[in-house]
Amino acid sequence: MPPKPLDYGSINENVKKSQYAVRGELYLRASELQKEGKKIIFTNVGNPHALGQRPLTFPRQVVALCQAPFLLDDPNVGLLFPADAIARAKHYLSLTSGGLGAYSDSRGLPGIRKEIAEFILKRDGYPSDPELIYLTDGASKGVMQILNTIIRGQDDGILVPVPQYPLYSATIALLGGTLVPYYLEETANWGLDVNELRQSVEQARFRGITVKAMVIINPGNPTGQCVSEANLKEILQFCYQENLALLGDEVYQQNIYQDERPFISSKKVLMDLGPPISKEVQLISFHSVSKGYYGECGQRGGYFEMTNIPPETVDEIYKVASISLSPNVPAQIFMGVMINPLKPGDISYDQFVRESNGILESLRRRARIMTDGFNSCRNVVCNFTEGAMYSFPQIRLPPRAIDAAKQAGKVADVFYCLKLLEATGISTVPGSGFGQKEGVFHLRTTILPAEEDMPAIMDSFKKFNDEFMEQYEDNRGYSRL
Repeated sequence: MPPKPLDYGSINENVKKSQYAVRGELYLRASELQKEGKKIIFTNVGNPHALGQRPLTFPRQVVALCQAPFLLDDPNVGLLFPADAIARAKHYLSLTSGGLGAYSDSRGLPGIRKEIAEFILKRDGYPSDPELIYLTDGASKGVMQILNTIIRGQDDGILVPVPQYPLYSATIALLGGTLVPYYLEETANWGLDVNELRQSVEQARFRGITVKAMVIINPGNPTGQCVSEANLKEILQFCYQENLALLGDEVYQQNIYQDERPFISSKKVLMDLGPPISKEVQLISFHSVSKGYYGECGQRGGYFEMTNIPPETVDEIYKVASISLSPNVPAQIFMGVMINPLKPGDISYDQFVRESNGILESLRRRARIMTDGFNSCRNVVCNFTEGAMYSFPQIRLPPRAIDAAKQAGKVADVFYCLKLLEATGISTVPGSGFGQKEGVFHLRTTILPAEEDMPAIMDSFKKFNDEFMEQYEDNRGYSRL
């Protein structure tokens, strides 16, 4: 009897090739342990509300009223909701064609795309065209849509930073393209060297790969660095010289934990450079409601903005977007509230500032607690988390531990992370899931556990790590970097 269409041997090979470590072996084992009654601290994914972050009040009030518009007709609505939330809900409902249950334009509600354009103008000082802004079900769907537009087959390559967020490697594999890695330099705080970029492109072209686009993640995931303005200029000049499109993943732009390198968008730096670069480099920028102080991951709201993309290509991107009919409408409302925030004098402004600043200030403290905690551990070294939501410490595994991992049939950092999970309940992601240099090992953890729990978590990690190193080091010891 011939194999059935959905038997494993019959399915798309690209589906098998795609890997997503954030929800991989470690996460599945953690879920099993949780079912068995073990307390698990899920630090494997940037999911703030799952780790106790409270939703901001004002956005939830606005969306609640939009979801239940009959409340607006209740004479007592003003007793439960502030006037500015009521006004904003009425405003957003007026932008829809029938409330949140009706499809929107396939690009998103025009009124909210206009508000995003105004946000970009205010942020960067340069105008934005609402017709070139598409709302999506999270930034991830936007990334997938653009990569699907770019990649024609296995001979098309995408430059991706290593370590990288596995959305990129998984999507490129799924679409049958080729990932072209460029390595970030850990000893330079995960900096980017243009010579490394050039070498990666040359090697890919030698193999017959047409390198079409470059990805930057700013602030970095999993590495947590903020890209400097000077570095962004180098990147854009490189893209101009090599005829590459630039995909700017900027979903963590509100998550900044130091003052030396504030977030600067790729769009602003591109426009600052002026012609011919500002007129020639094709740029797609991504943003999301999942990160920052909103942390509304489950709402699945995002957008991308296109710069210097030909109208014929925009038409094709619209055609593909229209296949899904509409991005989810409640998330579009969240995006509208996020990029058009409350202003001084609004009734809810003080509460909103108190809540949002409280989240960001706590994240800044947690970033420091976690970095210092890792650096106090034996054979562990960690750069400070300048931005985003993650620490990415290097674990200097002794040779005996690497041998033990091989005997167990595991990659060395997977072996370490599984041992950590079993001993402490801390669920992380091995560095091999993001890519790393040969013979170097890391793990990624979020900085999202509650601040009051952080010291105990780091003490638990330190105790495990010290015992692990004691077990696997020989008598000569094993030095840190």
